[in-house]
Amino acid sequence: MDHIKKLHPVSATIIIGTLFARMAMFMTIPFLAIYLTSVKGVSASLAGAIIGISSIVGLFGGFFGGYFSDRYGQEKVMKISLLMWTFVFIGFATAESVWTFFLLNALNGLCRSFFEPSSRALLSQVTKQENKLLVFNLRYAAINVGAAIGPLVGLKIGASSSTTAFFITSFVYFLYFILLVVMFSKYTIEQTHGDISEHVTLRRAVGVLGKDRVFLFAVIGMILGVTGYSQFNSTIPQYLSQYKDGVQLFSYLIVFNAITVLVVQYPVSRIGKRYSPLTSIMFGIVAVSFGLFGFGLFTAVPMLFLSMFILTVGEVMMFSMVDIFIDQIAPQQMKGLYFGSIGFTAIGNAVGPWIGGLMLEYFGYENHLLIFSLLSLCTLVGFPVFLYVGGVMKATKRRIEYSL
Repeated sequence: MDHIKKLHPVSATIIIGTLFARMAMFMTIPFLAIYLTSVKGVSASLAGAIIGISSIVGLFGGFFGGYFSDRYGQEKVMKISLLMWTFVFIGFATAESVWTFFLLNALNGLCRSFFEPSSRALLSQVTKQENKLLVFNLRYAAINVGAAIGPLVGLKIGASSSTTAFFITSFVYFLYFILLVVMFSKYTIEQTHGDISEHVTLRRAVGVLGKDRVFLFAVIGMILGVTGYSQFNSTIPQYLSQYKDGVQLFSYLIVFNAITVLVVQYPVSRIGKRYSPLTSIMFGIVAVSFGLFGFGLFTAVPMLFLSMFILTVGEVMMFSMVDIFIDQIAPQQMKGLYFGSIGFTAIGNAVGPWIGGLMLEYFGYENHLLIFSLLSLCTLVGFPVFLYVGGVMKATKRRIEYSL
């Protein structure tokens, strides 16, 4: 509690805002596909395209969002993004045309890709070095709590059959916007984008990222890790559907995953304090790999829950330390760009389900040991990639230990 009291008020505002914003987001977006198909009569493929456009726009938007954050300041980008987000959700609530939904969800992805790197860069800027691990872990916990509660609320208010929830989400984002305006007016934050002569140009930004071997190979390593973790939302449920009551089993595993994240996050972060963020990410990849292998090796339900526990510990070790690692390696005046560009790791979320699906089709569900062994091996390749990252950091005397 003493550490929490020492947090900058803006940090606390962003963390609380993240909790309610994610709760509101997950109250609506997960039900959008159902609403489009059941109420609007949209085909499953077109509904999938509408849902997917958000991730596609966000994948490339993160780079530009981070660049604009460094170029014009985090405050401006965050406020504009939240205000735009407010009108996007009003649009969802009032839209009639299918293509309007397509455009709105593209804008949804754009707002997220602009707001997220800016908010993380600002958290890094206003937080003391010894509190950064706490702040980024609190943000990660807020995301998970919001993701756990939001769908339950959406289910209760009928988000799959009406657009009422989108009005509520819009109101939540507008309140978040107002709260940030008040906080920014009350607390003056020295911006890191510097004078006009010091502005980071887009050409220079691309050049810096292109030459930064530590960052480039870290992105590659994380893509491999995310590819493995993405099987949780694609290959694993498809495989478990072959079980008797497999859908119910996967539902229990989802709940178990959410609870495990909240339970193990603090002890895992305490362990992580003894080592560098890079070490935590590396062993997180190993844990995700072992968890996947467990789904192929075991068929007994208790062992599947054990496999999910191992995979979830890996999830926490990877994702709770990524922000700390990026904060560690990013130049002060380019943190927004680095936080935005790490979004390219979402490539793993795009190709992972496709690879897993191809394996299920080619090898068949009965060859689950072979399928999950290959997926596990693919994920595990991320470990030597990060070993190389650590070697480059040592060779170039780039700071590898993180002060905590």
